[in-house]
Amino acid sequence: MLKYVLLIVGFVLLIKGADFFVDGSSSVAKMLKVPSLIIGMTIVAMGTSLPETSVSVSASIAGKNDLSISNAVGSNIFNLMVVCGVCALLSPLAISRESLKRDFPFSIVVAGLLLGIGGIMGNIPRLGGIGLLIVFAAFLYIMVSGALKARASAEGGEDYKILPGWKCALYIVLGIAAIAAGGKMVVVGASDIAKSFGMSDNLIGMTVVALGTSLPELVTSIVAARKNEVDMALGNVIGSNIFNILFVLGIAATISPMGFTMENTIDTAALIIMSVLVLAMCAPKKKLVRWQGALMLAIYAGYTVYLIKR
Repeated sequence: MLKYVLLIVGFVLLIKGADFFVDGSSSVAKMLKVPSLIIGMTIVAMGTSLPETSVSVSASIAGKNDLSISNAVGSNIFNLMVVCGVCALLSPLAISRESLKRDFPFSIVVAGLLLGIGGIMGNIPRLGGIGLLIVFAAFLYIMVSGALKARASAEGGEDYKILPGWKCALYIVLGIAAIAAGGKMVVVGASDIAKSFGMSDNLIGMTVVALGTSLPELVTSIVAARKNEVDMALGNVIGSNIFNILFVLGIAATISPMGFTMENTIDTAALIIMSVLVLAMCAPKKKLVRWQGALMLAIYAGYTVYLIKR
């Protein structure tokens, strides 16, 4: 029972830790007069991806590289097909022109970059990890520069509460501690469960761990969809997917070179194909509607069946 308790407690710590970190960091940013748009594109987007970061880095340190890569790629597939699919079922899911022309195609290029490095070299070496981090830094610079230029139009609609300074510090420290502890628990618990059922680290990472680390995005997006505040939901998911590959795997590979298996190749190629499909569906009217959301969920269910049987 211990491995199941570790997994569940680990997920709870990851989710609550990300909440604390985002609340504390957002309040600090608001006190420093940082525009809300930049907060959303950087701190909040990264905060919701902290579970993936923690799990992948913990897996890399533990030498469980299959779990590290499959967690990031599996989370991206889950974010795109399930999070967006569920939101589209609840309410038509709009995508901004900027995300459609820049961010979405770039997320596909990023997945292609991962597939190219891993497929050609058979692994993601330290140099490759550093390269991913450099590309991420460049993308982040472009995002922030664009946000600063649009600062005037971004003012108003402040959604972030400002906490007292001591509480900000407490939330940030508690958030980081919970995320670190939760990531280690998830890696240990998931690996033990995989072994007990004869499952590979790749399968457990693509399914159970990917779902668990994507819970912050799923819960946040569903709440937004129920309130009909979904204009930027797809763009946020795309940003999170870019972050997962460039930063999460970049950090993990820099810590410890990661082997890139045939299963990783297939899963990354599947992510690219699904991304192109979703882009093609939302491009004509700049939104996803209910039948498209249902189709995305059906595709994800079919791919999960394939993962279990392969």
